[in-house]
Amino acid sequence: MSIYFILTVTGAYLLGAIPFGLLLSRAITKRDPRDHGSGNIGATNAMRTGGKLVGILTLVADIAKSMIPVALAVAMELSETWIGAIAAASFVGHIFPIYLKFKGGKGVATMLGAMLPWQPLASLLGMLIWIVLMWATRYVSLASIAGALALPLLVWMTGGSLPALLVSMLFASLVTAKHASNIRRLLDGTELAMGKSQKTGSDA
Repeated sequence: MSIYFILTVTGAYLLGAIPFGLLLSRAITKRDPRDHGSGNIGATNAMRTGGKLVGILTLVADIAKSMIPVALAVAMELSETWIGAIAAASFVGHIFPIYLKFKGGKGVATMLGAMLPWQPLASLLGMLIWIVLMWATRYVSLASIAGALALPLLVWMTGGSLPALLVSMLFASLVTAKHASNIRRLLDGTELAMGKSQKTGSDA
């Protein structure tokens, strides 16, 4: 294992761990998203607690912080294993950020950012699943879980490498685990649909 591998993977983790939802919310609205709505620092709760501007900026930043290192790795033609390690590190950084005592977001936007430059077709198909379910149900959580769970199958169907398949399985597992409370609310009919006011811990 080379020093360059260690440095790039560590750098990807530290970049992925930057809590843009928290930073943007504080800068624009002076509010901490952890104290409002679901308490999540991701784009959905940022939008619900800070408004559309905060939500959109958080979404873009959470995608970019994983897309940039992975896109650079792909452009440099690093090995599939190396690219996979960078993708996984940026995603894990968002889920378990060192800056926030390892309490991060749910990883949907960061998952997309990590996979799009590496597995573009599978990523676009996953986005299509998300869009269709979001349009049909208005449940961000349901669309996110379905898109994440479909990703390994989509990577396999589109000819992705073994590292890509393994990383997509990691993503699907962690995104689903982070949505455990949403799954319970979906099953008992209390999950909040997009467009309705936030009352309790419902979030994508």
